[in-house]
Amino acid sequence: MTRLLNDPNDFVADMSRGFALASSRWVRAVTGGVVRSTAASEPTVSLVIGGGSGHFPAFSGLVGPGLAHGTAMGNVFASPSTKQILSVARSCDQGRGVLFSYGNYAGDVLNFDQAQERLRAEGIETRTVVVTDDIFSASRDEIDKRRGIAGDLVVFKIAGAAAEAGLELDEVERLARSANDRTRSIGVAFSGCTLPGADEPLFTVPDGQMAIGLGIHGEPGIDEVPLPSAIQLAELLVSRLLIEAPDSSRRVVPILNGLGTVKYEELYLLYGLIDPLLRDAGYELVDPEVGEFCTSFDMAGLSLTLLWLDDELEPLWATPCSSAAFTRGELGGAHLPATNGGPVSAEEQERAAASVSAAPPTRGVDKQVDTPASAASRQLGAEISSLITQIAVVLDDAAGELGRLDSVAGDGDHGIGMQRGSKAAARAAADATTAGHGAEVVLAEAGEAWADVGGGTSGAIWGRIIGTLAAGFAGDSRPEPAAISAAINAAVDEVRTFGGVEVGDKTLLDALVPFATEFSRTVSSTGDGSTGEDSTGDDSTPLVLARAATGAAHAAAQAAQSTADLVAMRGRARSHGDRSVGTPDPGAVSLAMIASAIAEHFTPDTTSPNSRHTKRKAARS
Repeated sequence: MTRLLNDPNDFVADMSRGFALASSRWVRAVTGGVVRSTAASEPTVSLVIGGGSGHFPAFSGLVGPGLAHGTAMGNVFASPSTKQILSVARSCDQGRGVLFSYGNYAGDVLNFDQAQERLRAEGIETRTVVVTDDIFSASRDEIDKRRGIAGDLVVFKIAGAAAEAGLELDEVERLARSANDRTRSIGVAFSGCTLPGADEPLFTVPDGQMAIGLGIHGEPGIDEVPLPSAIQLAELLVSRLLIEAPDSSRRVVPILNGLGTVKYEELYLLYGLIDPLLRDAGYELVDPEVGEFCTSFDMAGLSLTLLWLDDELEPLWATPCSSAAFTRGELGGAHLPATNGGPVSAEEQERAAASVSAAPPTRGVDKQVDTPASAASRQLGAEISSLITQIAVVLDDAAGELGRLDSVAGDGDHGIGMQRGSKAAARAAADATTAGHGAEVVLAEAGEAWADVGGGTSGAIWGRIIGTLAAGFAGDSRPEPAAISAAINAAVDEVRTFGGVEVGDKTLLDALVPFATEFSRTVSSTGDGSTGEDSTGDDSTPLVLARAATGAAHAAAQAAQSTADLVAMRGRARSHGDRSVGTPDPGAVSLAMIASAIAEHFTPDTTSPNSRHTKRKAARS
């Protein structure tokens, strides 16, 4: 487990500060990650990589000449946010295009894809190559759904060498795809890893057993077998990978990767058994690598990667490179202080490193800042801010349980991500309220903050949900219940499109759709409050919202519990199939918790002399 920390929430910021200071020969800190501290003599395509922290040397340790130009550093086991990726990419861009490359995980895909769209809109040509080397995470028929593990190194090295050679973006992309297509990996674990500040590991392996097919984020393996001897393990790894040989090439690069606490002596012992097995199978081994290239904190485990070479890839694999964690050969050509910032002092490095994951989110709706909000909109914005604060309290209390649910078939970080995202959203909403903004701006800034700090899939999704809802609160007056219902339904459509999910996939959508459906049904059947009066002459809007929110929350809670019967079809839990059956989806459960907090907020306490409903009745009498 991680023993050296101050506040677990500051772990990545503190680590990033130290890394930038210690590795200034190769990198300098920018908001969202690190970029090269040197530049080649001529502009090249820029390779931007990234992912969650906790995998060093992936991803920050692979930035330098001949490798990546920059990396976006997410929180522990969580993808970087779109804002972080954009910051790093803009800092790296040299005018010849940007290639994104990262492991094939839902949160990374969502956030990098958003960043790619934004960069293209700005006129920066951007491409993406996702790494899909893990043979156990999907079948050969669905190879595009496989996740990336230690094969990241192969793709980054080939793409970095191609960029260093001055090739155009089309060629750098093509060669990176070829490297990915010709790379396969398999991982095993003997014990789980523990997140900073956590008391228990994300998963455990029974004594005397070994997990096969684990993920680098702590996803449990797909099978457990009796602990093998070293030679038995070598035979297992080699035989499983050779079945996956992409073609008849007989020249391979073997990469034996330690995942955290398997020591180098053990890795070398194992490699000494792997090497002859590959040679006996008729392979010629090229530049083997043994060490730590993609870890998982303190996981006791390892992985074997094979790259099947061809005439294009072999010279690129052999090309010299230099970074904080992976260096080979002597670099030719000039590598000068970077023109996009140059050498910086230790004090400047420290300030920049502190901003990697701790920077407060910037305003996401600047175009509206100079437009004064009406008194009604400001009041509504303050109420929304109060509601988001209540939601943050609920999710803070539930973080442990949500993490437990997520650890059954996922990586166990859903609770932490929701906790961080909602707290950041509450702070942003409060700041917007203090600045005198109305409801739309309060929601928009809350959504951007949630996406930026929450990270991962849930951060990106909730950023989109809240951002979509914001459009329903534009204008100077309070929206009618029907308008709120329309905004909720728009958020449903956004999640479907953005997340690429449908009801039944065992995701947040399984609870969001019943919530939206019941909210709309109640508004329609009760009357949307647009007349401002009900049959008794009272302002009916609060009561309509209370009924709609209460019914919708009940529907969401029932739907969330029903996801226990489903098999996960999306996200990290997908590769574990039936393992998720019997446990409700943590994303659906957290949505139901948020729905309950909303219902509680909207439900008027008619017995209280201070309630809005009671005050209105008293005023009219």
